[in-house]
Amino acid sequence: MINVNDLHKSFGQLEVLKGVTEHIHPGEQVVIIGASGSGKSTFLRCLNLLEQPTAGHIYIEGEEITDPKHDVNKLRQKMGMVFQQFNLFPHYDTLGNIILAPMKLLKMPKAEAEELGMRLLEKVGLTDKVHVFPAQLSGGQKQRVAIARALAMNPKIMLFDEPTSALDPEMVGEVLKVMADLAAEGMTMVIVSHEMAFARDVAQRVWFMDGGVILEQGSPDEVFSHPKEQRTRDFLYRVNEKK
Repeated sequence: MINVNDLHKSFGQLEVLKGVTEHIHPGEQVVIIGASGSGKSTFLRCLNLLEQPTAGHIYIEGEEITDPKHDVNKLRQKMGMVFQQFNLFPHYDTLGNIILAPMKLLKMPKAEAEELGMRLLEKVGLTDKVHVFPAQLSGGQKQRVAIARALAMNPKIMLFDEPTSALDPEMVGEVLKVMADLAAEGMTMVIVSHEMAFARDVAQRVWFMDGGVILEQGSPDEVFSHPKEQRTRDFLYRVNEKK
């Protein structure tokens, strides 16, 4: 589904990604862990070209998206993204946020888009918030609307950039449950997260990023219970210490 070959990204003199080569299979859930500044979010933003790679190649379903002639909008219809900060439109209600993209980009008739929106609100457990505006929603509810909005484009891949990091602790579980349900349905997912228990439960593979490279990768049991790299062990020890 996704092939990444020698991906580099620099911001001025700062090299953030230093030659990432990896692949993700259709229906696979990959969780990326690592300390702040290790390149996780930059990698994710390169996958849908929110950041232009400095060098290297990315292929989605065999098509090179780093080719300058590639249609970025076509790519973003295949790939939903959920951010830390929700990014909902404040002047649209919950349903309005969800149906906007299918109507504008897919030219879906309003009645069909609303029917889709209601199905997605049911999926994320928010059918009682159809005409509520973002300002009246909790952080967890906003993030579930953001997930429904991304799903409205019927993407083949979902990217999650630390989707629970801006939430109060009691709201984290409701968002992780929606993500776990998506994983169970076989959605291809790439997730940057600090939620180690979620990564252990949901991921098929875990990548540990450090210093702009994937230093270690494997099954959750391999990475969490039997890490090979000292840097991985140090990171997991610090994470466990904070609990």
